[in-house]
Amino acid sequence: MTDDSALIIVDLQNDFCPGGALAVREGDLIVPAANRYIALFTAHGLPVFASRDWHPPVTSHFKEFGGIWPPHCIRGTDGAAFHPLLQLPPDAVVVSKGMGYSHDDYSAFQARDDDGQPLPDLLAGLGVKRVYVCGLATDYCVKETVLEALRHGLEATVLSDAIRGVELAPGDTHRALEAMHDAGARSATITELEQ
Repeated sequence: MTDDSALIIVDLQNDFCPGGALAVREGDLIVPAANRYIALFTAHGLPVFASRDWHPPVTSHFKEFGGIWPPHCIRGTDGAAFHPLLQLPPDAVVVSKGMGYSHDDYSAFQARDDDGQPLPDLLAGLGVKRVYVCGLATDYCVKETVLEALRHGLEATVLSDAIRGVELAPGDTHRALEAMHDAGARSATITELEQ
């Protein structure tokens, strides 16, 4: 971690946790690790970003309207809320994605803050050169966020103890990790960063 680093927590929302509309197996078990990362970055005065799916009720992202997913993270619902045990700091920047009818928006780099500023511009404005990424799900939104970070010329580290995959097909998580590493991403754990 350096002074030009930022933490990105991807879609750690109720609908992606056990009991949610699109539950990732053991997705809630990453919350304690995510909180340790938040505490570490906050202690070093580094920015924390949290992305969220913020879908309209009618979207081509959902099966009913031609997509592949059940309805989830519909804006303003309990399912779209962050996990209740996630300890986001008051100055965390929340960015929302998937807000249009035809917007799948897997990557947090497609998300915007409440003022409409896209995440890449927010990161650039803070001089961020390195992002550390955790959240849900490894094989979709985490993977796309990491790959997009690399395409934007940033260094990207996958926080391997704070991710889980949805595994629509067996082996998806493993293939996602390989794709991220092959593209140039690194991996780290909270123990390694705390040292």
